[in-house]
Amino acid sequence: MSTENEAGLLQPEALARAVKDAAAAIESAANLGELAAAKSATLGDKSPVSLARRAIGSIPGKERGEAGRNVNAARTEITAVYEAREEILRAAEAARVLREETLDVTARTPRRRQGARHPINVQMDRIADLFVAMGYEIGEGPEVELEWFNFDALNIHPDHPARTMMDTFHIADGEGGFGSNMVLRTHTSTVQIRTMLTQEPPIYKVAPGRVYRTDEVDATHAPVFHQTEGLVVDEGITMADLKGTLDHFAKSVFGPDAITRLRPSYFPFTEPSAEVDVWFAAHKDGARWIEWGGCGMVNPRVLRACGIDPDVYSGFAFGMGVERALMLRHGITDLRDIIDGDVRFPAGLRVEE
Repeated sequence: MSTENEAGLLQPEALARAVKDAAAAIESAANLGELAAAKSATLGDKSPVSLARRAIGSIPGKERGEAGRNVNAARTEITAVYEAREEILRAAEAARVLREETLDVTARTPRRRQGARHPINVQMDRIADLFVAMGYEIGEGPEVELEWFNFDALNIHPDHPARTMMDTFHIADGEGGFGSNMVLRTHTSTVQIRTMLTQEPPIYKVAPGRVYRTDEVDATHAPVFHQTEGLVVDEGITMADLKGTLDHFAKSVFGPDAITRLRPSYFPFTEPSAEVDVWFAAHKDGARWIEWGGCGMVNPRVLRACGIDPDVYSGFAFGMGVERALMLRHGITDLRDIIDGDVRFPAGLRVEE
């Protein structure tokens, strides 16, 4: 769709029509499968309200505030209709299952060998539980992403030198022009963008997940690894809030004596930016500062790209490698021990669940 056509979706009558059409499509869904398809059509990336949100950046700055409010109001109305229909259909499905399906709870089951969860999964669950206890929500997103989500919306434009810092698996060339190529996500920051596009502040979200880069496998690198990214967007958020969050995070992962420090750094999606170091007393070569991850205040350009007013809201973001935390916590010196698939490894590591 052209920029002019997308801009036309911002007109009040166009948004009202989009809400009416979306409500009709959602209400006509007869089961959860049809409802999922209706959600994709009415709230997905190619839905009228999503295209309207994308068009906000193409109109004059003084008109963006009202346009953003109109789009958010339309999305909220559609979401309310969807949630109401979902509740009805889930209740109907539960009633059907109770009526048609039976289960003999007294039947004997075959014995199975007891297994062990992989330490990476356990570590990610521990981190997720920590942030849920702090009031965060868990975010998820696709691992095959549009370049716009992976780079452009994060202030990493095609000619940006930071783009070369991430060795990317390119999947397919898109036909939609700027930002439409498909890649394997290089970080879970894509979930942050999707969250800010679909959720109004305040936002407290953590996104653990698998990411990809074209690294050779060695003792400290792999082409597939895991990250935990956090995002907060609210009124009055400062670096002090970020530092306090990271201190609590570090103590939960490395123990109550963990100490963190921030070193000035550069990331295009945060300003100011910092590297996070942890004082690691149990290092094999003696106590020292160990680099743990990156963080910073969300760049106002990123907020604007997602339709959030940086004059009203501020936020912070951070990203840490799950494998790195696991290696430091348990004295693992070779990443290949984690990923080689030896069944003795999960059982022998004894990661607390």
